[in-house]
Amino acid sequence: MIELKRVTKRFDKKLAVQDLSMTIEQGKITMLIGPSGCGKTTTLKMINRLIDATEGDITISGRSIYDLDAVQLRRSIGYVIQETGLFPHMDVFTNIAMVPRLIGWDERKIKNRVDELLHLVTLNGSYVHKYPLQLSGGERQRVGLARALAADPEILLMDEPFGAIDPINRSRLHDSFLSIQEKIEKTIVFVTHDINEAIKLGDKIAIMQNGNLVQYDNVNNILYEPENKFVEKLLGHDRNIKALVLKKNKDYIVTTGYVQVHKADKPEAVIRKMEEKGKRVAIVTDSDEKFLGLFALEKSRKDPQPHLSFIDNVVTVEKNNNLQETFSLMIDAGESSLPVVTEGNRFVGAINLEDIFNEFKKAQED
Repeated sequence: MIELKRVTKRFDKKLAVQDLSMTIEQGKITMLIGPSGCGKTTTLKMINRLIDATEGDITISGRSIYDLDAVQLRRSIGYVIQETGLFPHMDVFTNIAMVPRLIGWDERKIKNRVDELLHLVTLNGSYVHKYPLQLSGGERQRVGLARALAADPEILLMDEPFGAIDPINRSRLHDSFLSIQEKIEKTIVFVTHDINEAIKLGDKIAIMQNGNLVQYDNVNNILYEPENKFVEKLLGHDRNIKALVLKKNKDYIVTTGYVQVHKADKPEAVIRKMEEKGKRVAIVTDSDEKFLGLFALEKSRKDPQPHLSFIDNVVTVEKNNNLQETFSLMIDAGESSLPVVTEGNRFVGAINLEDIFNEFKKAQED
């Protein structure tokens, strides 16, 4: 999709990027990582000609970007930065609608696209008239992503978009981002300084140092076959354990071994089902499979008849969480099994601590 051919960039006498050649695959997430000043953001900006290369060429689908009008090129590529770049004096609708209006879309098409994108980034129509200052950091990032996708570009450039978000919301944004990418399959070039973020999100990782490309490969090969000591140090001494970041909950979901009931089911039927299965708790969903909480089966000396109590503040994990994140949540919650949900809090199964332990053992043995 994107090919960089011996690209070099100099700022006066300073060499920012040197003789860089790499092919960025269509529909994949390519992570650019390295220490500050290594050339990763400069590389990103050269792709949409915010900065022009000093030497070399960059092609998109076989055509040099220098044969294209720079303004039209930028409008055809989505761009997301750390602070989102939302215009504070414009509401959410106007921010998202900006590029479609610039390229001449009619208002009905723009409205439909804004509605579609807000749903995609798990916001709703109530946000259209809000201003950036009325949003949380995570909400602003979601709006920034929606704006970058507004004109349905094939390429999305992201410059540390989640860097300013707190760790909890950052993890949630990662999961949402991966779910969105499963649907849209854009070609994404993503700059980060966080190796864990690169491992979790990337299909391929490009590691840079002093303007040079040190290693460019799929995540698994980089973890198990680092090119040199610099890459080993970047990955950390626990790189075998970091490989668990590659393993997502969706590959370890079980759909048996628990009781699932609907909130509207009669208590007697729920109790009978739980007793038949020998379970003290049951997963509660609505008719659309949305996770609601747990029923706990209780008895007491004063009241030997079994009865149900409903628990709604239950810890859940996302389908795209990795095993490291899920293990941490299990320890904090003191649970050996957690419900797994996907977009819209839809229940898809459970994940068990025993399965995660088995993967930890394999990683340590490797």
